[in-house]
Amino acid sequence: MTRERKVTMEDTGHRSGAGTVTDLAAFAELVPLDDGLCVLTTLRADGSAQSSVVNAGVVEHPLRGGPVVALVAAGGSRKLHNLRAEPRATIVARAGWRWTTVEGDAEIIGPDDPDPDVDDARLRTVLRDIFRAAGGVHDDWDAYDRVMAEQRRAAVLITPRRSYTNPT
Repeated sequence: MTRERKVTMEDTGHRSGAGTVTDLAAFAELVPLDDGLCVLTTLRADGSAQSSVVNAGVVEHPLRGGPVVALVAAGGSRKLHNLRAEPRATIVARAGWRWTTVEGDAEIIGPDDPDPDVDDARLRTVLRDIFRAAGGVHDDWDAYDRVMAEQRRAAVLITPRRSYTNPT
């Protein structure tokens, strides 16, 4: 029999509601310090971890509101495959020896994972918002949108369940 340890304020930062972390300030603070580079970990079918470097940032959830960690993933990527099977993710932002980890529930919104409330125009806006939150800039948004569509890029939204950081 396994026992879950009660998560304390020290483990998670600020909490609100049914175990949902609402303060992603420490994560957001680190994003611009390393060009939005973060390490995303998903779970393979055998339960082992699969990690990759991504660009991520903090945005308001496009449908429900509230802060989420978000990234854009290429259609057909292993991370999307893993998240479809097991929609949990861990993502770490770091700068030097400072780091913050967010663990949470992931949702995918994209051409291969449509949401009835997100049409093509809204998806373009969501992908742009995530790109900017991760520190991205672009001179030609039409070209950006075209590449996102060609590569079947999807938004990955991680609603935090737990967040922790090293002491400062």
